[in-house]
Amino acid sequence: MIERKVGFCGAGLMAGALMEGMLEAGVARAEDLYAADPAPQRREAFGRRLGENVFADNAAVAAACRVVVLSVKPPVVPVVAADIADRLTADHLVVSIAAGVPLGALREVLGTGRVVRVMPNTPALVGAGAAAYCAGADVTDADRELVEQMLGAVGVCVQVAEKQIDAVTGLSGSGPAYIYMAIEALSDGGVLMGLPRDVATTLAAQTVLGAATMVLETGRHPGALKDQVTTPGGTTIEGVRALEAAGMRRAFMEAVAAATEKCAQLAREPEAQ
Repeated sequence: MIERKVGFCGAGLMAGALMEGMLEAGVARAEDLYAADPAPQRREAFGRRLGENVFADNAAVAAACRVVVLSVKPPVVPVVAADIADRLTADHLVVSIAAGVPLGALREVLGTGRVVRVMPNTPALVGAGAAAYCAGADVTDADRELVEQMLGAVGVCVQVAEKQIDAVTGLSGSGPAYIYMAIEALSDGGVLMGLPRDVATTLAAQTVLGAATMVLETGRHPGALKDQVTTPGGTTIEGVRALEAAGMRRAFMEAVAAATEKCAQLAREPEAQ
């Protein structure tokens, strides 16, 4: 159970996923969660779960909580920081899920080094997220444990060095889009071979889910699991040959590299966001 009060500055989809995940996992109580957002409809949505702990003013969240989550888009971070900086104390931990905003920039606008930068991904909305975080110089072991509890409530969580966060963005942050395209392509292949679209999409999505579960639960290398399926002279190795000829591996690697480089570029040029 998280013993500190947690407040979200920004009540969007990711904040909602974290809130619901924490409540469903039993790591937080509704009375210990707070949120602020300028949009009345978002406040109303959060209010159905948090009651009166929802405000229009970010400063009210910082005053009520000792953990403040910056769940806003990168260009809005300076605005929120201006609202809460005067309310932050040595007891506050700030967790940012704003993509591309480095720890140094957060420390500068917030006036504290007790900051954690998080890169979640959208499957957190269904409790299957893959998130990574890096910690500022003043973050304690207890702070890290709290962050891992929060993110663990909606999926898996790993700690990385800040220099690796852009690669996390390129892999797991953008990765769901790559996998949606793979599912769509597998479904198209099924339709090409005569399957109804709904059947093909269901089989494709479940196949991806099952394969991912095998990797995570067995701990075996994906290549070893692939070899279990590819019998000599069989159908699967013929399909693997076709994928290799099409450059499938290279395409995925290039996608991760391109997204990583774009994330680094946006961090250098925040106005481009």
